[in-house]
Amino acid sequence: MSREVVVPGDLLDDSGQKEAGSNAYKEGSEVYAERVGLKKEGSNHVEVVALSGKRYEPQRGDLVIGTIIEAKPSIWFLDINGPSDVGMHVNEVPWRVDFGETTKYLDIGETALMKVYHVDEQREAQVTMKDRTCRKLEGGTTITVPPSKVPRIIGRRGSMIKTIKNNTDCRLFVGKNGVIWFDGEPEEVSHVRDAIHMIVDQAHTSGLTERVETFLDEGPEAVDPPTE
Repeated sequence: MSREVVVPGDLLDDSGQKEAGSNAYKEGSEVYAERVGLKKEGSNHVEVVALSGKRYEPQRGDLVIGTIIEAKPSIWFLDINGPSDVGMHVNEVPWRVDFGETTKYLDIGETALMKVYHVDEQREAQVTMKDRTCRKLEGGTTITVPPSKVPRIIGRRGSMIKTIKNNTDCRLFVGKNGVIWFDGEPEEVSHVRDAIHMIVDQAHTSGLTERVETFLDEGPEAVDPPTE
């Protein structure tokens, strides 16, 4: 069965019953496409499967953000924007999960911050949440950027992330896999999304941190054009 091709801004769902999955964002009761791709619906979420863009190559020790795409009695399968889906056994979470009760803790469409703890010779990865930095990410929205842009989004010694956090009231996590999760008031969420797009588009330019700070503090009309 063919899937619908969508572009950024296309309406994916207006029922108010579904959450935004990968490459999608929610405004009020409506979910919209974040990038070009194929619309994919789950039982309680809708997402976009990207048609372009370099995928993430898992590395041991990376913190990544993944979305639950399948839950079996003792294991979850997640999309981490990599070459294949990854599995996470119930022994790799901080909760005591009885057999068959995986969805009580992480359900389809939900998102979590986790760590890659093993990558085999075929580049198949395994992830864990048994690390104090890992957690379930409640609510919020995610966007996906090229993994190569992640260092610029974080900034030297975390300078760019600090700039975004200090100028908005949003909580923010950036995965090495190019998936970014953030949560806050709708207007602030919109500002963060626009700032991230600005960083991705202007990653090669100088003075970017200052321009992002001006954008968040004073608005786009106050931002000087970038210099190469």
